[in-house]
Amino acid sequence: MSLAACGPATSHDDANSSTGSTAGPPEGKAGKGVSLSAAIDNLKAADEHRTGYERDKFRLWDDADHDGCDTRQEVLIAEAVKKPREGKSCRLTGGSWKSYYDGKTLTNARQLDIDHVVPLAEAWDSGASKWTAERRELYANDLDSDRSLVAVSLGSNRSKGDKDPAEWMPPSEFAACTYVTDWVAAKLRWRLTADGAEKTKLKQVAASCPNAKVSWKVAR
Repeated sequence: MSLAACGPATSHDDANSSTGSTAGPPEGKAGKGVSLSAAIDNLKAADEHRTGYERDKFRLWDDADHDGCDTRQEVLIAEAVKKPREGKSCRLTGGSWKSYYDGKTLTNARQLDIDHVVPLAEAWDSGASKWTAERRELYANDLDSDRSLVAVSLGSNRSKGDKDPAEWMPPSEFAACTYVTDWVAAKLRWRLTADGAEKTKLKQVAASCPNAKVSWKVAR
């Protein structure tokens, strides 16, 4: 994870590229190296509606590759600063993690939540209510972009809850640019909309991140 507050977020799989158009990509294509402000402009504005939302409508923690490790465990392994030991049924022991939301270093996997950068309820509000159950499951277990899921401290994740950036930002002063870049990339990847207050806050933060670029691959 990049912890630079006002620089480019460079450590994720779809982070920076030095060139690119400000136009949104065709369906199924990738957007490459767009400035954070331009990427925010690509978010379709729409009001949000939570009617009908239930967390159970998003099936969590698949083992898509059948290797014995589910989505939660895969993220913990991928994001460990010091790799944990993998035991029977992918039980993880040892290891250490850096929770970039609050800067805490954690040494027990049970001290971490796997956060959907764009929370499930927020995804529902901004487009996922119209998806099939299968697509919502893909969203909930998205390991194909490391901007979608992140291992963070229990406290920071539960403080965030279902809030968008207009309502909550990471407490670490070094996390703002990375978080907003992650948020925008995840929304563009899944073609989710953004409401007015959300876009205003995103633009406000982006003004302090002049070097941040966003790349994304649209989910199929």
